[in-house]
Amino acid sequence: MQILLTVYYLVQLGPEQVPLIEDLERIFMRSWRESHLSEIRQYQQPQAATPGRHYIIETSSSLPGLPQNLYLPNLSQQPLTPSQLPWLAQLAASSCGEAVVVLGEQVRSLAQGLQQTLDQLMEGQLQNTKYVVIIVVLGQETQSCVVVTGKRQCRALAESMLSPSESLREVNQQLTTGGAQELIHHCNSLGQDGHMDSILDSATVDGGETSPQLTGQEPSEDRGLKSTSNSPKERAPSPKDTCSEYSVEWCEVRPIQLAVARKLLSHVCAIADSSTQNLDLGSFDRVSFLILVPPSEVTFQQTLLHLRSSGVLQDFGGLDQKCRSPQKAEHYVVKVDQAAQVRIDSFIQEAQSNTYTLYILVHDHAHWDIRSASYSSSDPGLGLVDQLLNSRQVTDAQNILILHVTSFPFALQTQHTRISPYNEIHWPSAFSNDVDLYHEKTRYFGVSELLESTRSGSSLPLMRHDSSFESMTSALEERFPKLHSAVIRTTVLIQHYCVALMAASCRIGSCHNLHKHTSVETLEIVQSLITAPQQCPAGHGHMVLLRIPSLALAAWAHRKLSRVRRQLGLEESFEIILGNPNKALSIGQSFIKQIKMWLQIQDSDWVPHTYLELEALPCILILSGAEPLGESLPRSLKYCDLRVISCSYLQRTTLEQELGLAAYLVRHESRLPHNPGPGSDLLESDAEKLSSTDNEEEEGQENDDSPLSSQQLQVCPEGGAVETISVQNITSPKVQRGHAELVQTPPILYTQPPAQNQTHPQVPSHSQTQPVSKLQSQSQTQTQPTPQVSSQTFIPSSAQNTNSQPETGQSHRQPSKSASSGSLSPRSCSPHPNCSWVRGVSRPPSVLLPRALYDIITASDSSGLPQCTSFLPHMSVAWASSFRPLLTKMMTCTEQSLYYRQWSVPRSFHMDSNNLTGGRSDNFHPRRLLLSGPPQVGKTGAYLHFLGILSRMLIRLMEVDIYDEEDINWSEQSEAVQYQLSNAPWPSPDIMRTMPYDYTVHDPKYDDISAVYCPGYRPDSEGSAVRQEDVYLRRRTTRIKLSKYAAHNTYHHCEQCHQYLGFNPRYQMYSESSLHPFTFTHLLLGEEIQLYFIIPKSKEHYFSFSQSGGQLEGMRLPLSSDWSPDCIKSPIFTPTTGRHEHGLFNLYHAMDGASHLHILVVKEYEMAVYKKYWPNHVMLVLPTVFNAAGIGAAHFLIKELSYHNLELERSRRLEGGGPVGEVWPFIILTDDSCVMFNAVDLDTHNGPSEHAVSLKQVLQHLEACPDLVQFGLCGIRKWSSSGAKGQRAENKQWVPFSRGHLHDFLLLNVDRSQNIQYDQNRFTCHDVDFSLRLHSAGLLVCRFNNFSVMKKQIAIGGYRTFIIKTKVTDVPTSVGPSQYVCAPDSKHLFLASPAQLLLEKYLQHTSHKLFPFSCRNYIRPVLSVDCYLNLGPEVTVCFVSSRPHSVNISTTGMLFSGLLLCFTDSFVTANFLKKFTFLKGATLCVISADRSSLRQTVSRLELEEEWRFRLSDEFQTANAKEDRPLFFLTGKHI
Repeated sequence: MQILLTVYYLVQLGPEQVPLIEDLERIFMRSWRESHLSEIRQYQQPQAATPGRHYIIETSSSLPGLPQNLYLPNLSQQPLTPSQLPWLAQLAASSCGEAVVVLGEQVRSLAQGLQQTLDQLMEGQLQNTKYVVIIVVLGQETQSCVVVTGKRQCRALAESMLSPSESLREVNQQLTTGGAQELIHHCNSLGQDGHMDSILDSATVDGGETSPQLTGQEPSEDRGLKSTSNSPKERAPSPKDTCSEYSVEWCEVRPIQLAVARKLLSHVCAIADSSTQNLDLGSFDRVSFLILVPPSEVTFQQTLLHLRSSGVLQDFGGLDQKCRSPQKAEHYVVKVDQAAQVRIDSFIQEAQSNTYTLYILVHDHAHWDIRSASYSSSDPGLGLVDQLLNSRQVTDAQNILILHVTSFPFALQTQHTRISPYNEIHWPSAFSNDVDLYHEKTRYFGVSELLESTRSGSSLPLMRHDSSFESMTSALEERFPKLHSAVIRTTVLIQHYCVALMAASCRIGSCHNLHKHTSVETLEIVQSLITAPQQCPAGHGHMVLLRIPSLALAAWAHRKLSRVRRQLGLEESFEIILGNPNKALSIGQSFIKQIKMWLQIQDSDWVPHTYLELEALPCILILSGAEPLGESLPRSLKYCDLRVISCSYLQRTTLEQELGLAAYLVRHESRLPHNPGPGSDLLESDAEKLSSTDNEEEEGQENDDSPLSSQQLQVCPEGGAVETISVQNITSPKVQRGHAELVQTPPILYTQPPAQNQTHPQVPSHSQTQPVSKLQSQSQTQTQPTPQVSSQTFIPSSAQNTNSQPETGQSHRQPSKSASSGSLSPRSCSPHPNCSWVRGVSRPPSVLLPRALYDIITASDSSGLPQCTSFLPHMSVAWASSFRPLLTKMMTCTEQSLYYRQWSVPRSFHMDSNNLTGGRSDNFHPRRLLLSGPPQVGKTGAYLHFLGILSRMLIRLMEVDIYDEEDINWSEQSEAVQYQLSNAPWPSPDIMRTMPYDYTVHDPKYDDISAVYCPGYRPDSEGSAVRQEDVYLRRRTTRIKLSKYAAHNTYHHCEQCHQYLGFNPRYQMYSESSLHPFTFTHLLLGEEIQLYFIIPKSKEHYFSFSQSGGQLEGMRLPLSSDWSPDCIKSPIFTPTTGRHEHGLFNLYHAMDGASHLHILVVKEYEMAVYKKYWPNHVMLVLPTVFNAAGIGAAHFLIKELSYHNLELERSRRLEGGGPVGEVWPFIILTDDSCVMFNAVDLDTHNGPSEHAVSLKQVLQHLEACPDLVQFGLCGIRKWSSSGAKGQRAENKQWVPFSRGHLHDFLLLNVDRSQNIQYDQNRFTCHDVDFSLRLHSAGLLVCRFNNFSVMKKQIAIGGYRTFIIKTKVTDVPTSVGPSQYVCAPDSKHLFLASPAQLLLEKYLQHTSHKLFPFSCRNYIRPVLSVDCYLNLGPEVTVCFVSSRPHSVNISTTGMLFSGLLLCFTDSFVTANFLKKFTFLKGATLCVISADRSSLRQTVSRLELEEEWRFRLSDEFQTANAKEDRPLFFLTGKHI
């Protein structure tokens, strides 16, 4: 079966086609499938019910993978016997004449068949035979052999047996030994038209030059040429010689690049967020990087150009924007050659010594060097990437992230790959319409679009072959069979270019018929190259790319073309550049001056280093090297001549990277002109060109009516020729429809759809071939020039072209005179000349390919995909099995990756070959990413932007939003007075008692509460209606970088914190915790309170347990006399809710390693989640009844527990015989958002300044205060960037201590404050209420102004988050404050919120109506007895205490606008209230727990004597009876 299918395959091959190994492999698969069909069906039968995707071998008669035009018959109907094979094969071969000969019937062995074949070859009987198939049948055994006898096929197969390096060595040997001299001499001869050198000598300006030899030495005439070309005749540039349409956009970051950069960042964050802890972004404070590029000087300089222009170095702080030093950028980019070893070793040492720096190792053009370092190679530069990326120092480093960047990822997607499929980032594909989401101004035109242009019958395809060139090379290959085809093809190609230059230069007489010695394709390229600069006042032109892989052949071609250019006097017309990857660019000085003028560069030493900087320079670029090494080409590339590239190495990567040179970004808004004039660059082909190629089946029918001969190509003395007449409508609707049909198989199948609202006019076919003579006559008879319609042009930015302005009107220029009436200059044809470069950049370049390669690329397999997609992906990999499915049209980039991961294996010299346990998930390197995208789409800009945003993200991770607000309610009357020296370290209790207590609240978070009346204070403005929610949302913040003493949340995971947090498995045994109940009796409540402690084993030494049952007895407290430099005596309590992830409970760095007891106070229903995130923390679990309570309940229980524990500790010490009164009585109450602490430095010249200090330093300073036990409450200032307002005395001296309200961070003396409790029912302003009652009890309250606390903005959770919801549903309902209360016994919508919360919110929002006389009237406050409640910002509250010997303000002579009595006790009597005077009509509000106590309070206080009550003035909170609503009564003063 296999033999017969092979014969059918050979018969259907064309005379120029060569058998492909992929096709023969498919034949083998087909044969095996036919012979094992029954087994296959039995195997597939049970698989039908298995869910998931399965690759099923097709059973159609067509062979998968073969071109669609090749058909193999279905031979499985009847089984074949061995005796039938020879005559069936002869029958199949009879249809092709002598091309395939089958020897079988008379042959008894393969040796006999081979002998017979060789004899016939010697006798000349097989001159027309391409293949001889020998079939030997020995019983049931069949042997076969295919002998290739065709000259072209033999040459191709012989050259394909050489490796690329061996092939280049063969070419170099033939050049150095002079084997090509006969070929050169033959090509220089033009037959009857003379010898090319003689013709050139007759036309040259400097005669006497000889033809250069094909050697590596540079002849003397070329040295003279080089020196002459640098000093041509220059014309002084004038202001008129500017092009307003010229623009350069190297540094523009496109939206799709930003999207890819963010995708890279999200993958990095996903690695960091995974449970494997392979990357800890929180432990890094900066980013560094190193970019590895192939050993190409242009690629190296190109990466430096992008790097300097991207702004990444400015973001990293490594480069001053005013002084962009090239040496600084070169520190981050390395060419992978022998000299790179030192830089690589330095990078590894730097990464090992800077563990807090995240290093990104970018492997650009990653498919180039994937050779194993252990595999010997003739190229010493190969294997360095493996030596670096896969070394233990790099793979084990936790601070190195590897990013592979490539257009051809196939070689990195094998069974042994080190890259996880989840770490692959693919460029957004047009197949899924992802590109439309980014509003791109450009659309990508790549290989897929080039292929589609070959299938469009309405225009000349952009990718084509040259039949004239192919026929000439075929003839010479037969004449010179020993020469390598690359030598022959290069020689013919350069001869075509030389003849075309002679024909287009207008210096050769018409007696020489030069057009027949070159192809029309080449002639068109040269004509466009010469005439394009003449159409632009600034001389902008196009680039022509000649791809010549051999360095020796490229050097010879450069010398040959340069010599011809000089002899023709075209040195000023265009430049010829030799692109050697090992050398820098060499450009003539005149062209450098032109480029500097276009780019407006003032630096006299500047020279172009990259091809991108050659934008709009008319030039021929000869790109050499075995393969492209990532060089990007400018937008002025118009022709990509690949006619010399080898057809022997058919791997997908090899083909696609050559075709990728023509990849292009086309503007979305570009339009083709409706009626292009004779001078348009769109008119670049004629009918002879169509007839000279093999595309006439598609195009020729349109051009038969008006044929053009080669003599009709007009020439002119100015060196310009009329551009030939044809339109390439590359954006025809048929092409657009083809985009949707083409599968997305990256990178050869990347498609980019056009804009949805974009229309492209069709040019009528009859106008495409309008004769030149007709156009000439029309232009000569015109009396008034008409403006030429041109494609949309680009207007440069002011930075690029500040002297030019876009044209606003139509300008007219008189046609220039021509020396010949029969000739026509492009300028004279175009009354309104536009820059041809602008018209060129709106259209992709044309690509010329070898015929054999063109046939391979344009062929499609049975699935509709290009046949080359089924080729071996890379020469360093092999197929795992021949029995593999084909790629399908609907495969995404991810599915393609999985396909290659399943069906390809690395060869022995692949750097992944030693990764033997392929396929296992734990074999992937956890910090290795792969970015893949089509060629020249912008991957460099994307990953450079990724580096920038990653650096900014790390900086942002190291920064937090800190509340930055000035203290409020300060006035000139309330300026501080100097009581103590500015540098006093601790406060004196005697002096503090002489200081007045500041009743005014200055904390900005309380901007929405009622002001506390303070004698001597006058507000600047009388109250403002501000809602609490608005204040919370509009509070001012600033970004501050975290200091080394910052507190952290659960996202911080540095090595030092592992033991502290308890996440590391090594410390897991110390994080095991147990639940301990703790019960105590509260005298005021008259009931027992049961709490629970969760205590890890590592914290048990802070507690005491009973010896018998191990029951918790209490916390151990130190003595006041105890002191240790590494210990904090005060237990730290942090109440928290809803912030298990974001609360700042990690105090390891804040404490600077000091030993301390930190207790999280959590609600019962949050106990499990807090324990999960903070396993090594002690937790105090509140009783169940406090699940819905506010912050007041937490502080109440903390304080009462601490006092009870203090008494227990004294009892334990008394039993032990130790001192009792010296037990440390202080605790710390801190908010869960305190992030950093600062200390004031008074020694600076510019006044007090602040610097970061540790919490340890703050606490040890407070605890070291000599008279600290005499203070009831101490605290510190809240930080503000404007400094401590109000902390300066009248003499501008710093006030180190003050008395007033304290918030957020408190040092509480639980012994002295035992009789003053926090209000357990309070939700808001509990600290203001507590401070007022503490001061009224005569206790000293002190604020240490030398320290400040920074509070981080945390928008999640916290005790300020209140939800008012109804009883009917748990969904938050929009309920107005007026609905928070209702009349008793009324039908009302009951709410599920606590009664105290409803009351506080109601008073906050409606008290300006309840107490109208106090509204915006500071001197007529509402008298509040024994408590402070927030009545809203428009009402002022005067706090007084009813306790005996309490400290109150003097109210003599004051008139109060209202009276507030909330849960009054026995200390409030009728006589006490009679001390105060109220305005007539003042409002009374009495609040009680129930209606009975409300009436008892009114009766006991004899309120009815001076206050009038109505039945309608009694209210309750909108709670159901079972929720115990609160009641209040209002009245008016009589």
